[in-house]
Amino acid sequence: MTKTITVLLAEDHTIVREGFRIMLELEDDLKIVGEAADGRHAVALAKKIRPDVVLMDIAMPLLNGLDATRQLLEALPAVKVLMLSAHNEDAYVQNACDSGAAGFLLKQTSSHDVCRAIREIHQGHTFFSPAVTRRLRERERRLPAHPGRVKPRNDLLTSREAEVLQLIAEGRANKQMAVELGISVKTVEKHREKLMLKLNIHHTAGLTRYAIGQGMIESVVQLTIV
Repeated sequence: MTKTITVLLAEDHTIVREGFRIMLELEDDLKIVGEAADGRHAVALAKKIRPDVVLMDIAMPLLNGLDATRQLLEALPAVKVLMLSAHNEDAYVQNACDSGAAGFLLKQTSSHDVCRAIREIHQGHTFFSPAVTRRLRERERRLPAHPGRVKPRNDLLTSREAEVLQLIAEGRANKQMAVELGISVKTVEKHREKLMLKLNIHHTAGLTRYAIGQGMIESVVQLTIV
């Protein structure tokens, strides 16, 4: 008898989340056990229900999918995370891998490949959308190694600093961030100062652009800061 794979859906767009739910409910061996509309809820829910696989959107409010994945895997290392994104740029794929995700899917991927990806990563393999895999293979053939490559963001920032960065990029004031994170305004200010020093970025617009470049928030926010 085939083992049922339990799945948690983490996606902030309701219509997209419903689409994935309808898709997965057609499969006898896949069972949706929870849904979350932001990264923070996804982490809390995963700790509670302990799914086999989490389908994690890369750009979500309050806590993006990259940092949610890091927090989730720190608490539940056996859980497999399949990252979802509308963007296929190399930086998004690299950041997903750096966060600990076992796979990366474009949202326009076929239902067959989504279900196949869930089964593959549950068995301990990795899985990327076919289009991403082809491009990465081509890139590996063309480019030499880059020993001087910039460190991924998770090597630069603490989990809390990353949360503060995202909230800054989402336009939250210090007082709002303090309430959201359950810390004092003074502590928020200290985190903001450390962020600017570590990243060598000294204004909010620059921090927002950095967050967009790292896939922490939707790129459409660029329209408000150019």
